[in-house]
Amino acid sequence: MTTNPHQYTVAALLEQLEGALRTNDFDGAAQLFEDDGYWRDLVLFTWNLKTLEGRAQIAAMLATQLGAVQPVTLRISDGEQASEAGGVTQCWITVETNVARGVGFVRIRDGKIWTLLTTMSELKGFEEARGGRRPMGAEHGAHTNRSSWLEQREREAAELGYERQPYCVIIGGGQGGIALGARLRQLNVPTIIIEKNARPGDSWRKRYKSLCLHDPVWYDHMPYIPFPDNWPVFTPKDKVGDWLEMYTKVMELNYWGSTTCESASFDDATGEWTVKVVRDGQAVTLTPRQLVLATGMSGKANMPKFKGMDVFQGEQQHSSQHPGPDAYVGKKVVVIGANNSAHDICAALWEAGVDVTMVQRSSTHIVKSDSLMDLALGDLYSERALAAGMTTAKADLTFASIPYKILADFQKPVFRAIRERDADFYARLEEKGFMLDFGDDDSGLFMKYLRRGSGYYIDVGASELVAEGKIKLKSGVGVAELKEHSVVLTDGSELPADLVVYATGYGSMNGWAADLISPEVANKVGKVWGLGSATTKDPGPWEGEQRNMWKPTQQQALWFHGGNLHQSRHYSQYLSLQLKARMEGLDTPVYGQQQVHHLS
Repeated sequence: MTTNPHQYTVAALLEQLEGALRTNDFDGAAQLFEDDGYWRDLVLFTWNLKTLEGRAQIAAMLATQLGAVQPVTLRISDGEQASEAGGVTQCWITVETNVARGVGFVRIRDGKIWTLLTTMSELKGFEEARGGRRPMGAEHGAHTNRSSWLEQREREAAELGYERQPYCVIIGGGQGGIALGARLRQLNVPTIIIEKNARPGDSWRKRYKSLCLHDPVWYDHMPYIPFPDNWPVFTPKDKVGDWLEMYTKVMELNYWGSTTCESASFDDATGEWTVKVVRDGQAVTLTPRQLVLATGMSGKANMPKFKGMDVFQGEQQHSSQHPGPDAYVGKKVVVIGANNSAHDICAALWEAGVDVTMVQRSSTHIVKSDSLMDLALGDLYSERALAAGMTTAKADLTFASIPYKILADFQKPVFRAIRERDADFYARLEEKGFMLDFGDDDSGLFMKYLRRGSGYYIDVGASELVAEGKIKLKSGVGVAELKEHSVVLTDGSELPADLVVYATGYGSMNGWAADLISPEVANKVGKVWGLGSATTKDPGPWEGEQRNMWKPTQQQALWFHGGNLHQSRHYSQYLSLQLKARMEGLDTPVYGQQQVHHLS
């Protein structure tokens, strides 16, 4: 019997909430929250990714959704203890509806719920074959016409997409498409992943040779198979590629490499997509019920249009096409941009002895990798977090439990501490003329990433080269024009150049939808990514979730999946469950579907 008073606080409030939910007392349930309390639901109640802000929104959601999910049970998770700090009591909880089981997290202040997270973990009757439900593998006994595992896999690979159609097609075979494919495989959703490169991981192998993950290993695990304990903290690109290739094979994914998607169109009458692809030179038509674009969070490469690009006699390439420094030794290179790719490319060029200049047109958020790992990620994703009992799943859910509306308030003190810790470093950068920012509201890296997906660099050494003047810098200027052998800047200065690298970022993911499906469908869906924060490159109105990511869009049966490795791992679970429910014909009433305010 527990003597933890916080346990009683949580248990009593959950009992009250469950009672209100079971009696359809929407207002009574909402009154258990603070006036401006939050309920973030990932699929379990809303069949959407939705944050309800304030009592009115919470009551409105319950009035619409409760009938489809009753009965509801809420309990403190087995073996978990409530804790209290700074006047906030918090605890892990388990949630169950008539359709699904889930987990959640609750924070309580002054006897009221401040934040509630509820997430769907599994659909009843359609649980993954794992743990005690794992398959036998070997078929014991004597059987005629026995098929081996290899024969079964070869038959499936030969038939799917030809003799029988997949339920889902994923366009894009990077880490996002692979993570989602693994989830769908475990849920027995027939799926084909389409990838233009020949092998899984090629999208990493083909990038510049110094590329590595800037996020640490604890943050980057794939679903089901974590990296081994001896895996490096920051994974080199070719090692990432090999891991993805191994993972794809071991997880038995139907991965069509060397395949390009020519077009896709949806038939409202049949509820099917017609997806035309070319696989190893052969035209194939697929007719899935669901289509997922997993072509990368960043979308299509942004190639700027400057006067004189057709006049320039040297090479020009987007950063995504840059092969590395080897071919440019003894030459002059100008890199347009000052974010992650620009820094990585400049550093590799300098190391190879290349004369390189970075052109910084607008300010950049810089955070040293060591400081980020220690002060921002250390409590959730690190060896010390593991030692304290923080699993990857708990870390993901802890981060997810903070509503985006107040996440900046959690982040500001962290990045204030980073700013103070590395004050000398930042001062030396500014002395060189580098333009720094910490986001519009000083909330730092994660908010900048969530709001706009750009405008930052996690420093693993390049910033030191800028501070020392080894990477030359032109800041606060733009490109006026290119001449035959130079780049002319808006301050009138001229940089000799044999190569210009445009590290100018990427557009919205719905650019892929425009190309593959139609501009009309892309506009119907609207902008992908961002929260509606009304900060730089993230126009309002406030959405409170990532626009169009991992959830239903305004185009029936079209989904977007991507983000960093952490997001691909975590949110692939919720997208896979939404797809599985539809395949099984379950009722999936979507609450609060996102409206379209921005076309790109």
